[in-house]
Amino acid sequence: MTDDVALGRSGLRVPRLMIGCWAWGDERYWSYRREQAGGLLDAFDVACDGGLAAFDTAEVYGDGASEKILGFFTRRHRGAVQVATKFGLLPGRTASTLPLALRASLRRLGRARVELYQVHWPDQRMASVVSLMDALADAVADGLAVAVGVSNFSADEVRRAHAALARRGVALASNQVRYGLLDRAVERDGVLDACRELDVTLLAYSPLAQGALSGSYDASTRPTDRRATEPWFAPSALTAATPLVSRLRELGAARGVGPSEVALAWTLRDGVVPIVGCRTGAHAAAAVRARSITLTVEERDELSRLA
Repeated sequence: MTDDVALGRSGLRVPRLMIGCWAWGDERYWSYRREQAGGLLDAFDVACDGGLAAFDTAEVYGDGASEKILGFFTRRHRGAVQVATKFGLLPGRTASTLPLALRASLRRLGRARVELYQVHWPDQRMASVVSLMDALADAVADGLAVAVGVSNFSADEVRRAHAALARRGVALASNQVRYGLLDRAVERDGVLDACRELDVTLLAYSPLAQGALSGSYDASTRPTDRRATEPWFAPSALTAATPLVSRLRELGAARGVGPSEVALAWTLRDGVVPIVGCRTGAHAAAAVRARSITLTVEERDELSRLA
């Protein structure tokens, strides 16, 4: 497998695995504290050195703090870095506010443009898919984004977004949705099929179920931040996931890696690019290693059944 992949038909190529920055600067959900900045810098450097110099953030992550932190890191880095960020349909917004939001993101990032600009979630009451796609197409025409995508869009919304952009001569690069061993909804609701049919790359966020597949947690050891409220981290869910995590650990041990790398390798498949959250250099090193892990068909099927 090659080290990078095309994002749909946009012409943009990215590493087969990207780094997620939701936790960077986010106090409400991830309990971020300033003393953690050193770990984030380590994660950034390890990822870049390992060939994963592509980072996904959003204006709502830490109310802009994530973009500011990522911008600071990218400005001190001498090599090329790819950045993806997102526009959120916050209260009072419409598609007409997208250009202002994009320029605000660019100021926080300290960049003239981003490689990928995405609509974070759909809300038909606030803005139609067509109006949002027109605004994204304008961003490409104005040179503020290389490629554009969507996030959390249903199969029908992906089709409408794809058609609306095509009328403007712009490709829909991606749809970013939650996908991994413990969240397979896109396999059943038509989203994965629609993306494959239209040649839209599926960006898979939370492929490790926010750490539930990392091997770091069990019914007696749970997160201390707001992740503890997620269904994945209920004591009964962690107990039910024990056979899966044990098998991930066994498959990893046979390859000299941990369970996280194997879970990420399961997600690495044609048309899917995982986005893995990294808060430390160790997290980023595991993401780098995951690119070199190859699972057999039998091992993939076994993990699917266990999940």
